[in-house]
Amino acid sequence: MRRLLPNQLAVLTATLLACLLAVLTVALIAAGLLAGGEPARAAFPGENGKIAYHQLVRGWGEIFVMNPDGSDITRLTYNPGHDVHPAWSPDGSQIAFASRRNASIDIYVMNADGSGQTRLNNDSGDDWNPAWSPDGSRIAFESERDGNWEIYVMNADGTGPTNLTNNPAGEL
Repeated sequence: MRRLLPNQLAVLTATLLACLLAVLTVALIAAGLLAGGEPARAAFPGENGKIAYHQLVRGWGEIFVMNPDGSDITRLTYNPGHDVHPAWSPDGSQIAFASRRNASIDIYVMNADGSGQTRLNNDSGDDWNPAWSPDGSRIAFESERDGNWEIYVMNADGTGPTNLTNNPAGEL
């Protein structure tokens, strides 16, 4: 069995907690405890105090930010693709997110103001739910690039993707 490095373990733990929170949210919605249509997916305030979230606009996911009190809502993405799952970098300067702008869903990063949108990976499988490492040097994400859902980690510039799990059942 391969041992995980401390930073890999921290990224894996953060990703698993985010998945658990998503499952709990879905369960609460199914139980009728949360009102509304599709649940909002939000990244908690980063160093800059803003909350990042995605919202459907004419059927497509777009990334927005707002103050914790709900004021100063700003739309950051305007794409015909589906932009979802925003995650603040630890210093609050960037947001990682998943986007379907091509045949597959890839991980992108952008500056906190929406500028500089850059695709970090380009493979045939779908990549979802990015999560930054505590030091901001790496990004963990879910991927089905090997035919099964796995947890990967890559450098913040998109280089060095590494599979952290071995999930032959294909389920996370």
